[in-house]
Amino acid sequence: MLDWAFVSRYAPFFVTGAEMTLFISVFGIALAILTGLVCAAIETARIPVLRQIVRVYIEVSRNTPLLVQLYFLYFGLPKLGFVWSAEMCAIIGLGFLGGSYMSEAMRAGLEAVPQIQRENAYMLGLSSRQTMLHVVIPQAINTSIPGVVANVIFLIKESSVVSAIALADVMYMAKDLIGMYYTTYEALFLLIVTYLIILLPISIIGTWLERRFDYAKR
Repeated sequence: MLDWAFVSRYAPFFVTGAEMTLFISVFGIALAILTGLVCAAIETARIPVLRQIVRVYIEVSRNTPLLVQLYFLYFGLPKLGFVWSAEMCAIIGLGFLGGSYMSEAMRAGLEAVPQIQRENAYMLGLSSRQTMLHVVIPQAINTSIPGVVANVIFLIKESSVVSAIALADVMYMAKDLIGMYYTTYEALFLLIVTYLIILLPISIIGTWLERRFDYAKR
């Protein structure tokens, strides 16, 4: 049986941890989306040299664990003279990892738009910029939404490793309580409930957006 008195007493600690998790996740995801947009645009436009650089970045980012990236940012960069706060390292780490996944989702959306759509837009007198804004991007969003939402949820869950660089997120709170009081079940219960409170609304909103854009496409 769970010790409900303990759960009630330490629930506020997880509220504080959730604030740190959300802070890091919001800025990290924003950086990931921005990075993904730039990388997807470079790949779609097939810009020489830059395209190869983007491909190397994507392979390095997707094939190294976030924990290793965080250790490099937090412990490795100071050896080179770059000292960042733990929060900044966590945000950059999430942005670096998430940018590669966002890039692939957005690139797939852009490339899913048939070439004939662009050609028809040019024939109607639209410029390249107008074609991208009014023809390509609206259709690409329909395809990209599921992947982007899945990546948002993935990055929030991945943020659990930032406790390794002494950031007091929800995972840090759970490990701290287990270490001090050996209340494994209570701490894990609070951890699961906190993540559900954070992630379920995002999942529901993502499903709603996917259905709305799918309906608008018909």
